Amino acid sequence: RGAGMKLVVKWQRQELEVPVDRDQPPVVFKTQLYSLTGVPPERQKIMIKGGLLKDDADWAALPLKDGQRVMMMGSAGEIPQAPPPAPAEEAAPMEEDEPAPPPAQVEGAGLENLGNTCYMNSCLQCLYSVDPLREAVGGYAGAEGDSSLAHRLTGATKDLFTQMTGSRRSVAPFQFLQVLRTKYPQFAQAQNGVFMQQDAEECWTQLLYSLRERVDGTFGGEGAPPIKKLFGIDLKATLKCEESGEEQVEDQTVYTLKCNITQAVNHLNEGLKLALVDDREKHSEKLGKTVVFQGKSALTGTLPEYLTVQLVRFLYRRDTQQKAKILRPVSFPQTLDVYDLCDEALKAQLSPWRRADDLDAEKDAKKSKTEGGSGEAAPAEEGAPPAAGPNGHYTLQAVLTHKGRIADSGHYVAWVKQPDGQWVEFDDDKIIPVDEEDIAKLNGGGDWHMAYLCLYKAKSG
Repeated sequence: RGAGMKLVVKWQRQELEVPVDRDQPPVVFKTQLYSLTGVPPERQKIMIKGGLLKDDADWAALPLKDGQRVMMMGSAGEIPQAPPPAPAEEAAPMEEDEPAPPPAQVEGAGLENLGNTCYMNSCLQCLYSVDPLREAVGGYAGAEGDSSLAHRLTGATKDLFTQMTGSRRSVAPFQFLQVLRTKYPQFAQAQNGVFMQQDAEECWTQLLYSLRERVDGTFGGEGAPPIKKLFGIDLKATLKCEESGEEQVEDQTVYTLKCNITQAVNHLNEGLKLALVDDREKHSEKLGKTVVFQGKSALTGTLPEYLTVQLVRFLYRRDTQQKAKILRPVSFPQTLDVYDLCDEALKAQLSPWRRADDLDAEKDAKKSKTEGGSGEAAPAEEGAPPAAGPNGHYTLQAVLTHKGRIADSGHYVAWVKQPDGQWVEFDDDKIIPVDEEDIAKLNGGGDWHMAYLCLYKAKSG
């Protein structure tokens, strides 16, 4: 078993040499053929000795060898292409089910769904919007002789981001998917020969873990390693036992803030504060027994350049033995202020830049008032910091949504803010411009797409 075999597929007048990963079911091989020929897997009839190649067949039991020729029958649908220019008064006609070409100047690319891979596509399309991440991954070379799966996944991410840059056609992320499933076998779970839907947040977390492992692990520059600097959130948990008076402090770094959802939570900020309540059962040295320590966590140290927030919408139901979805609407802001979530030391760091923001607002107001009156310039204010710095404000950069009521099914989509402020919906290989009002409607409350992960970018004062 294992990868390494190639088959020569004869289709119409073409002969295609296609690699076979025998650790994956034949449906993956058929998806590769789809990208090469445009023949959808359900239309493919691949003739082998003894009959047709089935989607869930065991490669080891098939009479095939390296370099063997097989025949495929099936008609191709048209492979998506940009339509020809249309007259000014008419729109270019589109083929049925053919994804439209991306709007001009879109940063990012459509990704083909390779069989319940929208969870992966939406993660990649959101993370691609982080310019410094693309730069850090693009500069990764790895250590000589490194054959680890983390190295391979980081390299596959680098290659995929390169393909997505400036692409006017959708990209088929075969290599990335194959390495992801090899590194994290849970993403290769199949049922009746079909790969299952997976949790986008788990994919996001595991991918960032691998990137930290390799990009940060080989970082030799000054300051914080790139992935830690971009996404790392330092938390300080203060734990107090009322019965004994004991107090403990624990530090940790996480890469996602949680927004817990209850009947009392209507806004993202409320859910974030609720999730930072951190009561724990711990052993008391004074009392000699396990007691409840009341705890609360706060952001500390240095704020990351990008803040990932997970709205905790899925919970496990024992009666159905499935992850059920919390549909309650929870609004999320275009600008998020985390100042109240910080400890006193971090608040002291942020305060000067927040005052600078206030001064700038006052100067803008005075300038506007003066220009509307005498025409004289408003006098410059003194005492503001000389340069920009972190102030605890973040602007919404991307939203990853889930549509459906069960975690193991449904559909994931990425919504990404472009450099010019235009929002774009990435629905696998479809790219659709949307308005800011459409983003506000992703707050939940029904069967429409609802925010599951929000990615915020830090503002400077």
